Amino acid sequence: MATPTVVLLPVWGVGHLMSMLDAGKRLLARSGGGVSLTVLVMQAPTESYRSDVAGHIRREEASGLDIRFHHLPAVEPPTDYVGAEDFISRFVELHAAHVKAAISRLTCPVAALVIDFFCTTLLDESRELAVPSYVYFTASAAMYALFLRLPALQEEVTGEFEEMEGMVDVPGLPPVPPSALPTPLMDKKKPGYTWFVYHGRRFMEARGVIINTASELEQSVLAAIADGRCTHGVPAPTVYPIGPVVSLNPPAEQPHECVRWLDAQPPASVVLLCFGGGGFSTATQAHEIAHGLERSGHRFLWVLRGPPAAGTRQPSDANLVELLPEGFLERTKEKGMVWPTRAPQKEILAHAAVGGFVTHGGWNSILESLWFGVPMVPWPLYAEQHLNAFTLVAYMGVAVAMEVDRKRNNFVVGSELERAVKALMDGDSDEGRKAREKCTEMKGACRKAVEEGGSSYSALCRLSQEMREGAVRTNM
Repeated sequence: MATPTVVLLPVWGVGHLMSMLDAGKRLLARSGGGVSLTVLVMQAPTESYRSDVAGHIRREEASGLDIRFHHLPAVEPPTDYVGAEDFISRFVELHAAHVKAAISRLTCPVAALVIDFFCTTLLDESRELAVPSYVYFTASAAMYALFLRLPALQEEVTGEFEEMEGMVDVPGLPPVPPSALPTPLMDKKKPGYTWFVYHGRRFMEARGVIINTASELEQSVLAAIADGRCTHGVPAPTVYPIGPVVSLNPPAEQPHECVRWLDAQPPASVVLLCFGGGGFSTATQAHEIAHGLERSGHRFLWVLRGPPAAGTRQPSDANLVELLPEGFLERTKEKGMVWPTRAPQKEILAHAAVGGFVTHGGWNSILESLWFGVPMVPWPLYAEQHLNAFTLVAYMGVAVAMEVDRKRNNFVVGSELERAVKALMDGDSDEGRKAREKCTEMKGACRKAVEEGGSSYSALCRLSQEMREGAVRTNM
């Protein structure tokens, strides 16, 4: 019989696409040649995304691994959407017939269909094809637990969450303030909320859910999911915590300019500020950051991006003259570096000179920071990042809290950034010491989890075996 294949269906955002591909490559390694990978590629809706996806695919095709990419026919994107969650979910739904046709035409047995968590509308196609379906969840187990709770929370909280009295109950977590809930949940009248509830219901139909986390990082949350406490006693699909899925590339022959600058700095002396692929600063916010960093007295590496150009969604390269206070670069040239375009975040976090990380709190960035043992100051901007900020401080204990004004588009005043950076980086700060110690502990747990015999390694082996057995049953 031909080698069974696992079909991956990612969405086009690099944080989703690369995480799923890296997880798939780990699955290949654990299967010992027992499965191949087939990746169904949706044509991304914008040219910048298409370019990024194409570059990643070229690198993967050159790797020599047993991975095949199948490009799905283009569809007409929705134009009347409200918010990113509405757009992505509806755009994915338009691919249903193409996904079904692509899987139907495969000439080898199909072990499983693994879909991004925004793709639950396509569970109907996997059921019609009798293909076992799994959800790949690129966010935290805490976020998955909240998704599972949402259908019941919709009945329990009739008004808006921010108007409710008390806290939100997410089993396995400390009581969650309504202000820490993900952005799409803050307005129930918008489609983003409706889609989150929809996905929360449909996760229950999957054969299993693969989460980019380690059991040691979110033990009580994973236990609550397994015990049915998030789903009113109804058993949820089996969870496979296989992370951290962090892709580590060999050092570049020519180190990046940021890395070369770090080479000249003392150990653990630099705070990195970097806000992901979608984070940018206005001149008003950049001035506040600049004043806070200067007054903190600490060394810094600040990846500063400017607002998107007209007609685009991605941040632009920063015009430092327009964004920064006059004289700032000259006054801080001995202690700081401002980098105005994309930077190699993993290489920077891995550097011994980096002692702290002011981050937007995307889950991939959090896992990278934990992998390298760098404590954080979360500055949430969108999506589930406010919940991540809460869990980093109140649940994991690996971060120093900072006051972010959510009603002012997540604005932070300079004095608050100054306070948080000092708390994180000062040697005599009890708050920073606790975060550093806990982060060092988490670093060890992350690395042990993915080693042979570790919790994530074992979960991936169980998943691989289940998929291979499923392929035999499905295609007998």
